[in-house]
Amino acid sequence: MPRTTLRPKSLDFQPRPTYPYSPGASGGGMIFTAGQVAWDETGEVTGIGDVAAQTRQTLKNVVSVLHEGGATVDDVIKCNVYLADIRDFDVMNAEFAKVFPNDPPARTTVEARLAEATMLVEIEAVAWVAPES
Repeated sequence: MPRTTLRPKSLDFQPRPTYPYSPGASGGGMIFTAGQVAWDETGEVTGIGDVAAQTRQTLKNVVSVLHEGGATVDDVIKCNVYLADIRDFDVMNAEFAKVFPNDPPARTTVEARLAEATMLVEIEAVAWVAPES
């Protein structure tokens, strides 16, 4: 099964030289996003100190990778959410529900130390789309 690297134009600064990864990859109908954070198109963390704003930007980045692979949020099977502070769960959850309002994917949410101190939320997704014949 050949693998395709997914790098949306809005995330073309990824990966940073110190972070060797791809924003996403697909193969066999599966689409995997890397853990996305609240980086804007310039590679700067947005919404410093604001979990809601960071969750919105993070999900925007996840959706961008999904679209690059031919998927939508309706194709997402599973998400993993990493919060710098689990007490921010309700705020993140409210924003997550706006993107996945009906039949949301399976999800795991844990507290974790993130790569940079200004990062408050990181989200990765797995989706499936029927392979083209």
